[in-house]
Amino acid sequence: MLGLAAIGLVIAASVAIGVWGVRAARSTPDFLVASRSIVPGWNALAIAGEYVSAASVLGLAGLLVKNGVGAMWYAVGFTAGYVLVAALVAGPMRRSGAYTVPDFAEYRLGSPRIRRMCGLVVLVIMLLYLLPQFKAAGVVLELVSGIPYWIGVIGAGLVVSSTIAVGGMRSATYVQAFHYLVKLAFIAGPAVFLVVLAGAGRREAALHPVAADPDWTRPLLDLDGSGHPLLATVSVLVATTLGAMGLPHVVMRFHTVAGARAARRVAVSVIVLLSVFYLFPVVYGLLGRVVTPDPEETDVVPVLVPGAIAPGVLGAVLTALVAAGAFAAFLSTSSGLLLALAGGLSHDLFGGSLSRLRLGVAVGTALAVALSLPAAGVDINVLVGWAFAVAASTFCPLLTLGIWWRGLTETGAAVGLLVGAGSSTGAALASVVLDLEPGVLSILLSQPALWTVPLAFLAMAGASRFGTVPDWAGEAVLRLHVPGRYSTGDTGAIPRARRD
Repeated sequence: MLGLAAIGLVIAASVAIGVWGVRAARSTPDFLVASRSIVPGWNALAIAGEYVSAASVLGLAGLLVKNGVGAMWYAVGFTAGYVLVAALVAGPMRRSGAYTVPDFAEYRLGSPRIRRMCGLVVLVIMLLYLLPQFKAAGVVLELVSGIPYWIGVIGAGLVVSSTIAVGGMRSATYVQAFHYLVKLAFIAGPAVFLVVLAGAGRREAALHPVAADPDWTRPLLDLDGSGHPLLATVSVLVATTLGAMGLPHVVMRFHTVAGARAARRVAVSVIVLLSVFYLFPVVYGLLGRVVTPDPEETDVVPVLVPGAIAPGVLGAVLTALVAAGAFAAFLSTSSGLLLALAGGLSHDLFGGSLSRLRLGVAVGTALAVALSLPAAGVDINVLVGWAFAVAASTFCPLLTLGIWWRGLTETGAAVGLLVGAGSSTGAALASVVLDLEPGVLSILLSQPALWTVPLAFLAMAGASRFGTVPDWAGEAVLRLHVPGRYSTGDTGAIPRARRD
């Protein structure tokens, strides 16, 4: 019950902070981007809180137990993605003045059709990313309190949707910044204690597994014993690094600050915050290899490790803290995802008002909960990998070419989005449906970004040759890169984008 009490305190604090942040959610800019008034420090903490998901807290440790130390490459990819975001996307996206990725697409190409296509892609990515978050919430609640999985999923959905529907981005920012600090304290603090309590023998076993298990210490990622660790590692890095560039809830965050310079500063700060945090799931994975080696329990390894190392009251307290940290990860990531999903449902697809944006939060939550209920047996990391692959294969090419190449056309964008979304989702579905032996084909289907991203780039660039470059393309690209009044987000710099 200590775990349930700790989670309850996190929820109560989150709701209180969210209500405190409600003050100015009176319009679409207020709801989606907090009227661009969030200071960089708060925004960096919020992005880190939003990005460090339940899959990061639980899934990364589980991957280490299951696949060996090569799974650390996931953490590298998740963090390295922000290097590209800072270098290629943050400043120009902020200068565009758009609220969402579909908003940017219409600004750049002047096409409501592309806006709607992007809105549909947002829905796919956000739902794929929301499912593992709700699953993690249900699994953690069931483990620490005995509450049935389905009740945990529904209850978690009600908590997150109620806070976001009332306060929008402003509430989400304060709550997510708080959640990053909670996660860092409740995951890092117990990790330090557990390393000490584990004793010299367990620490030695964690860092130097027995000689009979040399594959686990391989520095590359060998997915499911495929026998091709270099291919698997590169595939994962492509998906996680380029996928971060295309995640709609990440891109939306850079519009909540006052200008392009602040957006770049935020991106650099996030790299530091993520680098610090990702040290600690690795600790749980290494210790979990020794004390909880059951591969069937990989999704909850961090919650199991404290009790295995320190039975009794101390172990119960540490378990409660870790469970609360994992639940905070669910809350913060789900908040950002639901905001982006609401934007895709109403603002981008139907040009909705503030009331419709709030309705979009409720509808998005209901969809995520309904899909999460039968997903109890699906590996968290499978769904997260799928979401990153789709983002890398669709919005990464669209943003990169839209920002840096004036030759992008509506035709090219449409073809590239269809090719990227179709190939990445088709490959992921095939990897789940087909009973393939571990090997090259299984890697290319389960981690398809290695080939779907280049395919989408080629399709988008090639098909653009058969379309017409918008008359304003040169001016639009120039405005994305030239500091000045365009970096303030003045909507006058966006002649074609629809504004609500």
